Amino acid sequence: MSSGREPARAARGAALPALLLAVILLAGGPARPVAAEARPGPAVPWSWPVPEPHLVLRPFVAPEHRWSPGHRGVDLAMTEGGAVSAPDDGVVHFAGTVVDRPVLSLRHAGGVLSSMEPVSTELRAGDVVQRGQAVGVLEPGHGCTASCVHLGARIDGEYVSPLMMLGLGRASVLLPTRHDEVQG
Repeated sequence: MSSGREPARAARGAALPALLLAVILLAGGPARPVAAEARPGPAVPWSWPVPEPHLVLRPFVAPEHRWSPGHRGVDLAMTEGGAVSAPDDGVVHFAGTVVDRPVLSLRHAGGVLSSMEPVSTELRAGDVVQRGQAVGVLEPGHGCTASCVHLGARIDGEYVSPLMMLGLGRASVLLPTRHDEVQG
């Protein structure tokens, strides 16, 4: 026996193409390609802290829980002894040794914190830095297959992929998986 849901689902299913057609017509027809340089979009929040070529040796791997294992940053190829630069304007949050390696953390606008290791620096907590400014020197010791700097990013205390901050990715958006959840 029918519960009465089938006709309602069928009506919603038929309404969707009509709704999409109305949106296209109201928007001035089907979408047309736009040159990449003409597309408006957010500015890339960070600049690369390492010189070109920008090679990611190990990607960000989000932990399942805050205490779970993961790789809370990316490892970027770089020559030991090379200058590491500030990814954005900010203030030195921490400059010192953690366990056995030098770490530099910068506090940026909007609750954003970057960290780089193993990076030695003459800077001290409270020093102001500018985007692209040399802020330290890459030391050996992160344990990459090649020489690298580990770049981490946190927003309001939560780890995020630094590649998102460099314009190579975007934040994940969870969408409903069931049709019923889409309907309000």
